[in-house]
Amino acid sequence: MPKPDARLPARAASVAALVVTAAVAVVLTGCSATSSGAGAADDGVVRVVASTDVYGDIAETIAGPDVEVTSLIDRADQDPHEYTASGRDQLALSRADIVIVNGGGYDDFVTTMLAASGNTTARVIDAVKLSGYDASAAGFNEHVFYDYPTMTTVATALNAALDIADPSETAAFDGRAKAFEAQLTALEQLESSMTSVVSGAGVIVTEPVPLYVLNACGFQNLTPQKFSAAIEDGHDASPALLQQVLGHISNGSAKVVVYNSQTGGPQTDALLDAAKAAHVPTIGVTETLPEKQHYLDWQRGLLTDLLKAAAP
Repeated sequence: MPKPDARLPARAASVAALVVTAAVAVVLTGCSATSSGAGAADDGVVRVVASTDVYGDIAETIAGPDVEVTSLIDRADQDPHEYTASGRDQLALSRADIVIVNGGGYDDFVTTMLAASGNTTARVIDAVKLSGYDASAAGFNEHVFYDYPTMTTVATALNAALDIADPSETAAFDGRAKAFEAQLTALEQLESSMTSVVSGAGVIVTEPVPLYVLNACGFQNLTPQKFSAAIEDGHDASPALLQQVLGHISNGSAKVVVYNSQTGGPQTDALLDAAKAAHVPTIGVTETLPEKQHYLDWQRGLLTDLLKAAAP
């Protein structure tokens, strides 16, 4: 799968609250049941299948203990870009009432397997489609789980889908969704408060994974797009690009280096070595949850680390 550049596009101008609400409705009804269609197991159990444990954890937080949540990718050593799905995954999808995908080309295997499973009744929540970003734009960053407004919209859509799946638990679903969204709002407020401290500090990234957070906090991305795109694709960038990035680190322009700790290579190692030599802080990020962490804790930890790195 081709990987995107590091650019973070502006939200489509036409997106407004009313449009987002409509989009939620479209996504939730896009795979609505037909009377003759095959679908989820009719045994009274509500089942949610998420492409990764990031979305699975959000589902567990909102759905509560009585909903069965399955994360297809649930280990830190699994790269979503290169994941090979199994028959077990397809079985889970065939029985799902709700399916959560990142979208934007990130986890296409899920929608492909869902279609092949014969499950026509599952409600599909696609984070990228709900985000308001233009996924067709050059350099689109599909890692929208680092974008808190998008995760708020996903939580709203999931809450609505759960209310439909089990109306008897509506009050409980609504209460947990409201609490989760309030904590996402607190993360957004922390990002906003950090901009005065960050004040345009330079940052180098090995991949575009965390750019939504970095931009919201006020960092200036100094990484050439072609460099981070090459690293994300698993290729070496040109020697000239590597030297340009290393120069930002050695001359003090970059105040922090953020790298994808689930991937690596000689050029990533070169950046980390240069940062160590120049006493520039380094922060690792991931695309799945660190062991024994929940989504909100994971993101709070990242913001705390960024604040420490940017502080004078």
